[in-house]
Amino acid sequence: MSGTNLPEWLVPSHFVIMGWLVSFAIVHSGLASLRPWAETKIGARPFRIIFALASLSLAVPMIIYFFNHRYDGAQLWDLQGVPGLKIAIWILSAISFLFLYPATFNLLEIAAIQKPEVHLYETGIIRISRHPQMVGQVLWCFAHMLWLGTSFMVVTCAGLIAHHLFAVWNGDRRWLAKHGAAFEQARARTSVIPFLAIAQGRQKLVLAEFLKPAYVGIAAFVGLFWWLHPILIDATSRVAW
Repeated sequence: MSGTNLPEWLVPSHFVIMGWLVSFAIVHSGLASLRPWAETKIGARPFRIIFALASLSLAVPMIIYFFNHRYDGAQLWDLQGVPGLKIAIWILSAISFLFLYPATFNLLEIAAIQKPEVHLYETGIIRISRHPQMVGQVLWCFAHMLWLGTSFMVVTCAGLIAHHLFAVWNGDRRWLAKHGAAFEQARARTSVIPFLAIAQGRQKLVLAEFLKPAYVGIAAFVGLFWWLHPILIDATSRVAW
């Protein structure tokens, strides 16, 4: 035990990453909640640019900090020598990206080339879960906690999942305010828990909806990230954080 009566494994990076996560959650979800009001004042495209720049200005240094401190704290478990685990982690990570970056995203709107809108979708990945980003984040966290096994990773994932669970409530609230009865009907036919609405007969899975260029793009991104992963790790290690 240290002089402050904190466990020796509870190093400052645990608190730093939580500070990054809380700051990102406030900015990202806060700006998302302000969107209806802000767009009436400055327009949809300028707000999208502000939203993206504010989010990225926090996300990029936070990711660098995460890479550099992912092995901090207590080593709660070490499964990296288990045969087949590494490929299983990559498969889980690839699946998580299919949820994190669903084909419902219009890249032209994200870049503010087209006017950004709050869309109400009920196709593709949304048939599996109404909040695919939350599902993808949980899968990503599970995979990386399994691989790393550190207390720093547990703290990081606790913050990430808490933010995404809040986003489930906040997203439903915003959709209801935007679409009213149409969202109520969509909510009745979808579920937050993956495959629940399908299992209950409220929804059906249409595999043909996944045969879209956007999903091919996600698969290509996963392959590219697999190749770039060691390069990114090496590059971020050169930042003295």
